[in-house]
Amino acid sequence: MYRNGVSHQTANDDFAGVQKIVEWMSFVPDKRNSPVPISPSIDTWDRDIDYMPPQRQPYDVRWMIAGKDDEDGFQPGLFDKDSFVETLGGWARTVVVGRARLGGIPMGVIGVETRSVENITPADPANPDSIEQVTNEAGGVWYPNSAFKTAQAINDFNYGEQLPLMILANWRGFSGGQRDMYNEVLKYGSFIVDALVKFEQPIFVYIPPFGELRGGSWVVVDPTINPTSMEMYADVESRGGVLEPEGIVGIKYKKDKQLDTMARLDPTYHALRKQLLENGLSKEETAEIKKKMTIREEQLLPVYAQISLQFADLHDRSGRMKAKGVIRDALEWRNARRFFYWRVRRRLNEEYILRRMAASVTPAKEGRVAGPTSQATPAARARHLQLLAAWCGVENFEKSDREVAVWYEENRKAVHDKVELLRSEAIAAEMRDLVRAGTTPGKDKDAAGSAAWKGVRDLLRVMPVDEREKVLSFLKE
Repeated sequence: MYRNGVSHQTANDDFAGVQKIVEWMSFVPDKRNSPVPISPSIDTWDRDIDYMPPQRQPYDVRWMIAGKDDEDGFQPGLFDKDSFVETLGGWARTVVVGRARLGGIPMGVIGVETRSVENITPADPANPDSIEQVTNEAGGVWYPNSAFKTAQAINDFNYGEQLPLMILANWRGFSGGQRDMYNEVLKYGSFIVDALVKFEQPIFVYIPPFGELRGGSWVVVDPTINPTSMEMYADVESRGGVLEPEGIVGIKYKKDKQLDTMARLDPTYHALRKQLLENGLSKEETAEIKKKMTIREEQLLPVYAQISLQFADLHDRSGRMKAKGVIRDALEWRNARRFFYWRVRRRLNEEYILRRMAASVTPAKEGRVAGPTSQATPAARARHLQLLAAWCGVENFEKSDREVAVWYEENRKAVHDKVELLRSEAIAAEMRDLVRAGTTPGKDKDAAGSAAWKGVRDLLRVMPVDEREKVLSFLKE
């Protein structure tokens, strides 16, 4: 059951099983829609990430998540030491999922295996003709099983546990072989999109150093599918784009365009092409010029091909991604822990306040998305963020994560009072609108007005005497 994804974890005995259950529960809020349980951590947030993945070599993505212990000592990773708990580890091993803590903050984690793995399908004992099948699955590629595993993990983090999510995105795309298409790789890929669209906690998509996000895998994790929750970042040493440089050169900068560039920049080739266009050349002269052009092309084309690849690669780097607005910021891996700690801490506090604000206003006034968490519509959310920025008063509100997070935590009572004031104003506006509806011109004017005032009269009748006297005194004022 562990190898086919039915069991999340295994244990040798009952005591070990209870330990694993308690450890898992330590990541989960005590009640639905409550803040996540933040544990004290001996691993400080203010440190470098010492483990650096190798360039163009396979490695274990768990080293990036939890750190690596070798003969040189322990090299810490992105998350707290010894906090990563992997689940579904025996199934679809090209994707690694689990839970970890970042400075004590629990998070769901999805990483990508860069090494090739063997997928073993055992023989069927009931069929004497069947044999064991061993297939190799390349790293950095979504297969039907690993796409399904990714979607299942996202749903677990969202509905069951309400944890923020970190995706270390290093996919080159989906496996498009005939067997994989038959095994419904497209359907399971769409499950990932469905899960991310419905995700209500903060999601951080990070392209790690020397990683790349290509083709259909970019489409699946693009933050535009859920801009309220998702943010995308890229390491300064990462790459991202629909096609790799070789592919884009093969489409947009083929040999004929390289020759045109050569004619424009190389004086020798330019002169030969100009001679070829002259009138009155004999066949021998034309053949001689073409021969010289061919020799020149053979000399220069390798150089121009390398330059074109380098030029195409420049468009896949983090600076260009940020300029095009497809990522929020470019990060340096060594300092990524510091950045994400304060970003997650700020987003968790902010989302908690925004949901309280959304629950405080009336649906008719501001608009809410139907659901248990009372998420506001994008327009209402934008107004609430503007209110928070005005209350906070921190300079560069969008980027100052640490200052904003500290302000939220140090001014909890002030924020609570302002949200309650917002709630009382919303209730007053709703009551005003109800009564005003009976005084607007229309055929139902008298009925609406009498119904509104009848409701006020009935409310006064059932009130305790002292409260009714206070209300009447307030109305006289």
